Amino acid sequence: MDITLLIARRVRELRDADGLSLDALAARSGVGRSTISLIERGESSPTAAVLDKLASALGVALAALFEDKSAPQDTPSPVARVADQPVWTDPGSGYIRRSLSPPAPSPLQLVDVVFPAGQRVAYDSVPHNADIHQQVWMIEGTMDIGVGEQHWRLEAGDTLAMRLDRHIVYHNPTRKQARYLVALTAQPSSRRNA
Repeated sequence: MDITLLIARRVRELRDADGLSLDALAARSGVGRSTISLIERGESSPTAAVLDKLASALGVALAALFEDKSAPQDTPSPVARVADQPVWTDPGSGYIRRSLSPPAPSPLQLVDVVFPAGQRVAYDSVPHNADIHQQVWMIEGTMDIGVGEQHWRLEAGDTLAMRLDRHIVYHNPTRKQARYLVALTAQPSSRRNA
């Protein structure tokens, strides 16, 4: 499936599931109503920062916007073939995100990221409706990662565990691309967005 159409369908499904109008989601996320409408129609390729705002406002992890829920749910496959793994490229930074997790239900999601040299992506998280934990394992290259006021430089083989409840910045300070694996899990939270 085309990744832009997959994102479009998921944003609309999640918005409908929460009973939110376009105006309500716009107010909750800080993303313009017309932008959300374009995204839901598959006419816009949103940046990672915009997708993060929408995911936060919808109370899900960013990875949930890349899940294909159209497959029959009676016996979802425990295997994710490489040809079926959704791949998305951030139009802002050029980072490439591949969803590795199979459609079978699991509390764990895996994502393979290739991050271009010299690029930076900032996520200004708003309160989530889930308690999301993430680990980043560097496969190759170097990344500077900031979580709130803390900052780390990760090299190949290093792992960072974090909770996605603060401002997060990913930056590749080098002239070579970086690649890392993200493992994340989300638990429902009692917090609700206003």
